[in-house]
Amino acid sequence: MGKILPDFLIKRPEGYYCRYGDFYVDPLLPVNLALVSHAHGDHATPGHREICCTAATAAFMRYRYNKQPAHTYTTFSYHQPFTIGSVAIRFIPAGHMLGSAQILMEYGGVRYLYTGDYKMQADSTCEPLEMVEADVLITESTFADPGISHPDPAVEIMKLKEKPHPILLGAYALGKAQRLTALINEHCPSRRILLHHSILPLHRLYESMGITQLRYEPYNRKMMKVDGADHIYIVPPMTFNSYYRATNVLRVFASGWKHLQHRNDMELYISDHVDWQDILDYVVGVNPREIWTVHGNGSHLREHFADQIVVRTLGELQSM
Repeated sequence: MGKILPDFLIKRPEGYYCRYGDFYVDPLLPVNLALVSHAHGDHATPGHREICCTAATAAFMRYRYNKQPAHTYTTFSYHQPFTIGSVAIRFIPAGHMLGSAQILMEYGGVRYLYTGDYKMQADSTCEPLEMVEADVLITESTFADPGISHPDPAVEIMKLKEKPHPILLGAYALGKAQRLTALINEHCPSRRILLHHSILPLHRLYESMGITQLRYEPYNRKMMKVDGADHIYIVPPMTFNSYYRATNVLRVFASGWKHLQHRNDMELYISDHVDWQDILDYVVGVNPREIWTVHGNGSHLREHFADQIVVRTLGELQSM
């Protein structure tokens, strides 16, 4: 059993840095070599000299950052091994959105698993989460709080079926909007989905990568004004916030965050992250010797696993 290196991954201003391979994981500032877990803007940014990621993540980044040269991207399939410096690497499905990946890194006989954002709930619009064992679990802790439990998304989406009114549905354009479309198609099949113009091309990108079951239409202003219509108009957050005075529609925002449910006409708790119990279940499956937390508050996990597993927040030990 290899010795865990506390400085294997450290927090720098650019992002999480691995000096043993001289690369960054999900850096926010431009670097020479970036491993990108998925295409959301708080993990995937432009300006890097070289980006390693899955093909789907590269496709979304090319769309969003179209000035980034195409040769910047080196793509790998899930489980395809590659090496950077002396670090052996594989991408493992994370279940967060299409193309999202956990990053399994092995060095000196120790396996370090960086989850990126991940979820355990079923989602027909992306690859399901896969669990692998690792010595160090580097987990997001967005909702790592014993007081947070995500409800069944099928039960939540059925709330829309019970409201025969036009609905203005706020959602993140990439990942969440496509998942909501699939959930509404399946559980509220009578509801017609209209898409904001900024979301429409992302749905089409999903279709080009095999997610072909989604039923939707481009937004048409007249359709939302038809008497008796009960269309659902999916819009990005900025548009949703600008329509705070919208009349004759129900305002709903799909999120796991409680503060985003305030002042809306109903609550819709649909999250693409793990909740407290999910993380505990994941720890059992990964069976780590240590847990390092990122993207959130790891204090509850540290307290829960006291005297069982070492838990620390990545960044507590800085570069030397």
